[in-house]
Amino acid sequence: MNCFTFNHIALSVKDVDVSVLFYKNVFNLEEIKNTASTSKTRWLKFNDDRQLHLIPRPDSEIKTNKAVHFALATLNFNAFVEHLESLGIDYSDWRNTPKKDYIRNDGIKQIYFQDPDDYWIEVNNDY
Repeated sequence: MNCFTFNHIALSVKDVDVSVLFYKNVFNLEEIKNTASTSKTRWLKFNDDRQLHLIPRPDSEIKTNKAVHFALATLNFNAFVEHLESLGIDYSDWRNTPKKDYIRNDGIKQIYFQDPDDYWIEVNNDY
């Protein structure tokens, strides 16, 4: 059987410049060269070399719900929550309680918030 590793996630976004700025500010991601094409798709890199590809789709309707999300883990959960607050980004627990984290049955803390295109992002301390 083949072995797989996670490579990247791609998101359709209304304004690629706004989204790049958001992900750089919130997660301190580094922008890297789009080596696949000469399109306006922009690539960002996490510190483990996994990538986020932001594909401009200014005329597309983007529909999301909280069950469709991606999750990132950090050792510095509380510091990250403070960082979100300093940026004025609203977050909630799974049940939509504002400015509250949630502790899962397995003891992992998590919060949810949305990017400029309303994609849901979970950040937890399951590092």
